[in-house]
Amino acid sequence: QVQLVESGGGLVQVGGSLRLSCAASGRTSSSYGMGWFRQAPGKEREFVAAISWSGGSTYYTDSVKGRFTISRDNAKNTVYLQMNSLKREDTAVYYCAARRSAWGRGTSPTEYDYWGQGTQVTVSS
Repeated sequence: QVQLVESGGGLVQVGGSLRLSCAASGRTSSSYGMGWFRQAPGKEREFVAAISWSGGSTYYTDSVKGRFTISRDNAKNTVYLQMNSLKREDTAVYYCAARRSAWGRGTSPTEYDYWGQGTQVTVSS
């Protein structure tokens, strides 16, 4: 079993930055693929970014490309999401997820085995 705990969310103004962290514990493995998803009120959970176990491959949804960066530190069992130039439409609960399989890009929620509890990001003008 793997436990994931997100942190770093909060209230930020349009154009500001936040860095989310996701700490993994339990039966951790640096071979897990990791991803970030978000869910706004009244909307379905959507893919934001994913990273392979080595960190060599990363994927982003189009709306965050050039603004968000996903990274990982396997020595610390932690994944990060650096979010810059935030927009109001980035407001959502952000979830970290881990998957055992190395297949695919990790852009669908169904590919993931473990989820964190989420952290709220609110972007205001």
